[in-house]
Amino acid sequence: MSERVAVRKTYKLFIGGKFPRSESGRSYLVQDSNVSLASRKDARDAVVAARAAVKGWAGATAYNRGQILYRVAEMLEGRRDQFVALGASAQEVDAAIDRWVWYAGWSDKLPQVYGGANPVAGPYFNLSAPEPTGVVAVVAPESPALLGLVSVIAPAIVTGNTVVVAASPAAPLAAVTLAEVLATSDLPGGVVNILTGRLSETVPTLAAHMDVNAIDLTGVADAELAAELEVKAAENLKRVLRPAPADHDWFADPGLARMTTLLETKTVWHPKGV
Repeated sequence: MSERVAVRKTYKLFIGGKFPRSESGRSYLVQDSNVSLASRKDARDAVVAARAAVKGWAGATAYNRGQILYRVAEMLEGRRDQFVALGASAQEVDAAIDRWVWYAGWSDKLPQVYGGANPVAGPYFNLSAPEPTGVVAVVAPESPALLGLVSVIAPAIVTGNTVVVAASPAAPLAAVTLAEVLATSDLPGGVVNILTGRLSETVPTLAAHMDVNAIDLTGVADAELAAELEVKAAENLKRVLRPAPADHDWFADPGLARMTTLLETKTVWHPKGV
């Protein structure tokens, strides 16, 4: 009797709420699984999907966005053992679940903390309110794969942005498995799009894309590549979050900086008594 050959699982990209193969048909081997190798065309398709989702997601109530992020935490809790089997520690998975809950709680509170009435000399109301930047490209950190990924996605989307995530090529399984969690939650298609493969192929395309409003370079370890991406981002004045230091503690309190950096402040004047 001949020895049986195991059928490898093939992980696809996550674009527009669906799981397409890379248009190039390429993949690479990670832990006995095939992982899609995204192309520049896939990156452009992901931006199109993210842009199409902006209006509905930014237009949803903050309370509703918080509910959806909490639902993601619920779904992740249900697949806790699967992430541990992929190599994440139980402590990391629990921290990732808690982080979704933490950001869900900020959804309807951040506008009160970050916005407000401004004192002006004159008979006017002067009110400032935060609004989402739009489409954000994100380079996920390599380690800790799951917690780092959640820590860059959640603060971007909780305020109404949509994201295109370039997962770490060295640790893509956490990203593609998180995509399965997102697809089975209440998150609308296109709010989060995940690309796997070489950063050198997809991220320059995202940095230079004129329909991307901000880029988070957290996971870029190469200083020369980070500088090149900043130059490309400057062409349409993208907001840039620079790479995280190598000793960054992902388990620490994340604070508000990641949320507020990806917001625009809209100020409205209105005469009093009218």
